Amino acid sequence: MRLSQKLLLFVLAAAVIPLAFAGFWLLREAERELSARLEREQRALAAASAEAAGTQLAATLDSLAQSASLIDWSKVSAAEAEGGLQLLSSQSPVVVSAALQAPSTRAFVGPRDDRPQLKVERDELLALLPLATLAAYGDDGQMALGAAQDSPVGPWMPAAIQVGPRGAKTPMVVVALTLSVLDRWLVEHAPQMTTLEIVDADGRVIASSQWHQKVARLDEGRLAAVRAGLPLVNSATEQLATEKVPGKLGLTAVASIPLEVARAPIRSLRRSVLGGMGGTLVLLVIVSLVFARRLSFRLGSLSSVATAYGKGELSHRVHVAGADELTELARTFNAMGSELERSRARLLTWNDELKQRVDEATAELRAAQAQLLEAQKLAAIGQLGAGVAHEINNPLVGILGNAQLLLMDTPETDDNFALLKQIEQSAQRCREITQQLLRFSQKRGQVSLAPMDLNALVTRAMSLEKDRSPGIAVEVLLPREPTRIDGDAEQIEQVIAQLCANARTAMKVSLDKRLIVEVKETTLTVRDSGKGIAPEHLERIFEPFFTTKDVWTNIGLGLAVAYRVMQEHQGRIEVESAPGQGAKFTLHFKPAGTTQRKTASSPSGIGGQGKGITG
Repeated sequence: MRLSQKLLLFVLAAAVIPLAFAGFWLLREAERELSARLEREQRALAAASAEAAGTQLAATLDSLAQSASLIDWSKVSAAEAEGGLQLLSSQSPVVVSAALQAPSTRAFVGPRDDRPQLKVERDELLALLPLATLAAYGDDGQMALGAAQDSPVGPWMPAAIQVGPRGAKTPMVVVALTLSVLDRWLVEHAPQMTTLEIVDADGRVIASSQWHQKVARLDEGRLAAVRAGLPLVNSATEQLATEKVPGKLGLTAVASIPLEVARAPIRSLRRSVLGGMGGTLVLLVIVSLVFARRLSFRLGSLSSVATAYGKGELSHRVHVAGADELTELARTFNAMGSELERSRARLLTWNDELKQRVDEATAELRAAQAQLLEAQKLAAIGQLGAGVAHEINNPLVGILGNAQLLLMDTPETDDNFALLKQIEQSAQRCREITQQLLRFSQKRGQVSLAPMDLNALVTRAMSLEKDRSPGIAVEVLLPREPTRIDGDAEQIEQVIAQLCANARTAMKVSLDKRLIVEVKETTLTVRDSGKGIAPEHLERIFEPFFTTKDVWTNIGLGLAVAYRVMQEHQGRIEVESAPGQGAKFTLHFKPAGTTQRKTASSPSGIGGQGKGITG
């Protein structure tokens, strides 16, 4: 069996059967919910009809009772009684005729011109209600409705209002009420194919949205449902909802709809769902067939390309279309072919790449050799300086001593005193140079790094520098909290002294002489307002014997010593400067407890660097 056939069977088993089962179950639930919703709507319609009928009748009777209570009917004359009845008739549009039953007065008024012309006489109207019983057991203001009556102008109901205290001779006002108001409300609110009715206790229809139903009696089945008070009844031909009219009126609202009409939405839903399910199943089968054929074709293409790759024909490619797993597999096949072709090309150029790598390695080796030669040259310079310092220092001691002895014996007014003073100063300068040469060439052992407060060290060092810097505004900026670093106090003080000496020399010709020493975190900054350093000198500023000073006060070893000290402290020194903008030296120290033991012969490799500043 081919893959496409297997796929079609799988779709039928995995999708069609569950879809059909789920569809029928959902259809049943939807029909149940729709039926319940329709029943709720019909019951709500019956309840609204009952509420409207009760409200309108109760409002009419209450209004008549209040108006009638304003007149003392037991003391009125016939003319006054007739005028009172006309007043009651004019106040309510549903009153057609009115009559008064009193021991001493009898009155009656017929329909007004704007009312239905009801043909009913006074005695006929009074006979429709048990007035004697009402008078014997009723109270003042109590009302009673009689049975619905039919007439050529429409149905009407008699109503009696007791207008005196209980007794056999209490006056009674009887009115004939037309039900046209209820008819209009039912007609306006009845949905299409739905009949709304108001029936009395005997099953007579007193108001209806269908004119031909008025004053007809309900059939036995519908009457039984009304008397039983069932909210919803389904018969063989119609669906019936009932609701009692509020109050003690003995009326019931009935909403009926043919069963065929009531079930029409459900049948329409069933047809739509079944049609949709059938169409979906057919479409699913068609899509499955198309997909299976397309899948078989694409797998065949992959198989053909794989066979070509096996033969070494790497130029073949699979057509890529879509964004599914087979597309990813096709891209992988194409990428594999491209990679194989690139591998072939790489093999052809491999010798050239190897040669290039050998050349690069040779260049790196030469650079390392140049660095080694530079280090050896510095070591040789140190040894030479030590030898020169040793050879010069011995005769220099004699020269300096003899010059000082001669100065002690020569008065200042002597012509030779200035010459001897110059000899002494030159000898002292030479001695300082030889001492720096000796310090630079000395081999240092294990550096003694210990936790210390950089703030305290700077304060101690700058207390001496202020005395050496007359005319220079010295400013020391320190944080409030101690700055803990690992260091050698003597070496750091030596570096600070050297940087301050360089600053003093650079500011000799400056009008604004400012020296600022600042500590921030584990960084020490020395900034001056001197003449600055030329950009071409920044890269060589830390070399031994290199100096930019116009006055030859030393041989250029101070910054080289500072550079070496910062190496031994596993930190670094940086310089920023530009001509005419002063110089800024920054020393970066390690926080306390983070340094490792190093010796001068094996520095950490963390050095200094110079960089220019653009104004």
